[in-house]
Amino acid sequence: MATITLITGANKGIGFETARQLGKLGHTILIGARHAGKGNAAVDALRK
Repeated sequence: MATITLITGANKGIGFETARQLGKLGHTILIGARHAGKGNAAVDALRK
């Protein structure tokens, strides 16, 4: 079974790094961000 993780504030700082590390471990990451544009930019960066 896949692990799904919600991280608020994942578009920068500790939240972003946590999302990056958990993504490497195979988690499906749901990103919460106050601004859609910044959240989308974080998703693009994490997918690389």
